[in-house]
Amino acid sequence: MMNNLLTGPEMDDIGAENSVIDRLAPNPAKGRGAVSNRTGRFEKHTGQAIHDGWVRDEELLSPPKLQTTLTKDTTKTIIARNTSPDVPFDRSINPYRGCEHGCVYCFARPTHAYLGLSPGLDFETKLLYKPEAARLLERELRKSSYQCKTMAMGTNTDPYQPVEKTLRLTRGILEVLSAFNHPVGIVTKSALVLRDLDILGPMAEKGLAQVCVSVTTLDHRLANTLEPRASTPTKRLAAIRILADAGVPCGVMAAPVIPALNDHELESILTAAHDAGATLASYILLRLPLEIAGIFKEWLETHEPNKAKYVMSLLANTRGGKVYQSEFGTRMKDTGEYAALLKNRFELMCNRLGYNDRRFELDTSQFYAPLQKDGQLALF
Repeated sequence: MMNNLLTGPEMDDIGAENSVIDRLAPNPAKGRGAVSNRTGRFEKHTGQAIHDGWVRDEELLSPPKLQTTLTKDTTKTIIARNTSPDVPFDRSINPYRGCEHGCVYCFARPTHAYLGLSPGLDFETKLLYKPEAARLLERELRKSSYQCKTMAMGTNTDPYQPVEKTLRLTRGILEVLSAFNHPVGIVTKSALVLRDLDILGPMAEKGLAQVCVSVTTLDHRLANTLEPRASTPTKRLAAIRILADAGVPCGVMAAPVIPALNDHELESILTAAHDAGATLASYILLRLPLEIAGIFKEWLETHEPNKAKYVMSLLANTRGGKVYQSEFGTRMKDTGEYAALLKNRFELMCNRLGYNDRRFELDTSQFYAPLQKDGQLALF
C-alpha cells in the first residue's frame, strides 16, 4: 500500500504526533480531472492520505493508473423532469451517471454523493449505465398522458462520453426519438456525436434535432488537465463544421468561463465556432455547487497555484461574496463589474458575428406513437 487512509475518530488519535506523520499532498492521476477522491457530503467521516513509511518517496510520485468500472443502473424510468426556472427545458434523459470525461468543474459531480461515492475521482471512474434506456423511453412515450416537448440530452452527464462508443445507449435513445418524431436538443463535448449523423441529419430536416457543442478552451495544454478525456478543442470545432454542413442546427457553448484562467478566450472561441458553422451561442460563468468548490480549488492549487486565490476571489465577486448561490432564480445569475463586463463582451461578439439572429424552435407537432413491432397499437 502506498499510504494509509485515516478517517473520522482515527484522525483525532494523531494528536501531538502530527509532527512525525507526513500528510500526502494530492498527486493527480494521469488522464483524470479530479486531484483526489474527496469525501461526499453525506458521509460521517472524512479521510486524509498520509505517508506510512512503508514505500519509497519515488513510488509516491507515480500513482497507480485508475481503471473505469461500469455498474448497471436498474432505474425504472428514464425521463427526468425539471421544474427549475433557471434552465430552458422541463425534461431530459441521462443514460449515464458519472462521466469519464473528467471535467474538474462539472456541476454534476455532487450527484455521485447520493450513491455513497465521491464526487471526485469516483465520479469519473465509477460509472453507472442504464442498459434499458431505449426500452424505458419507448414505454413512457407510448403513454396516453404523455405531452411532447423537446427532450434535452447532455444536461447532467455527457451522452457521448467514451463508454458510449461501445455501449451505444445514446444511439438507442435517438433511434426511439426518431421513430416517434420527438424533438431533441443535445449538448456535448465529444466529437462522437458525429457517429449518429445518420439519425440526426434526417431529424434535423424535419425540425426535430439541434446540437450544441461545448468549447471551454482552445488551449490544448489547459484542456488536457481541465477536461482530460473530452474531445480536443480541434475535434470539437471540426464536429461543429460537419454538423453544420449536414444541415444540423449547431450552436457553441463557451462554458464554463473561468475568471483569470480561460476568460480571455471568449472572443476566440466564439469566432472559431462561427467560422466552423455555429449559428447559436451561449456562455456560462463557472458554477461551484457543493463539493465542486473544494474539488476545483484543489485542482487550481495543483495545476495553477499562482492563480488559485485570484480565480476564487474573482468568482466570489460575481456571486455576492460566495463562490456559488444555490437559490432557484439566482443560481444562474451573476452580479458585479466582472460579470457585467463578461456579458458585454459576449453580446458584442454575438452582434458582430450574427449569433442568435435566428432561434431554432424544434417542432413538437409531428410527434406520434408508431405501431409496435408486433403491429399492434399501444393500449397505454
